[in-house]
Amino acid sequence: MTGRCTHALAAMLLLAGACSETKEAEKPSPAVKAEETKDEQGGKKMAELNLKSPSFEHNGEIPQKFTCEGKDISPALQWPGVPEDAKSLALIVDDPDAPDPRAPKMVWVHWVLFNIPTSATGLAEAIEALPQGTGEGLNDWKRTGYGGPCPPIGRHRYFFKLYALDTVLEGLSQPTKADLEQAIEGHVLAQTELIGTYEKQK
Repeated sequence: MTGRCTHALAAMLLLAGACSETKEAEKPSPAVKAEETKDEQGGKKMAELNLKSPSFEHNGEIPQKFTCEGKDISPALQWPGVPEDAKSLALIVDDPDAPDPRAPKMVWVHWVLFNIPTSATGLAEAIEALPQGTGEGLNDWKRTGYGGPCPPIGRHRYFFKLYALDTVLEGLSQPTKADLEQAIEGHVLAQTELIGTYEKQK
């Protein structure tokens, strides 16, 4: 009798263990749980912002008059809508392909603007009088204002980056691109970019 009881008890323990393993296998892995939680929580959807230019198409060639081989004037820019809760806009224009797009070593900054009022819907071609309240930062020629494409070699890309901010920036005096990027951190409601390209013709 004792032997039979022992065998019966062992069989029951094995069956219990098998059931336990089945239940464990049915549980989702921690990685899946984390992914599901992230999806359920989601994140605040960024507002929409659009930037275009009547002077060139997105990923198209920038006309010569906007470069150092032409008049070196700024192209017209248009942003048809700004998020309702935005307080100001900022614009950075830079070239990540300097000096040679086959072996880029730095990002060259062409234009830095901030505190553009949200009532503005764009910038005119060859603009001289910026919207009231707009601040100007330093480009990599160590001066304010627009500096057009002037690539030493190859075809470069030029990124026109527009940011809608939830604040008007204070305490900035001719900031560099790095200064402005630090100042807008945590204040970006929406952002977009327009890309143009240029290769010297001479």
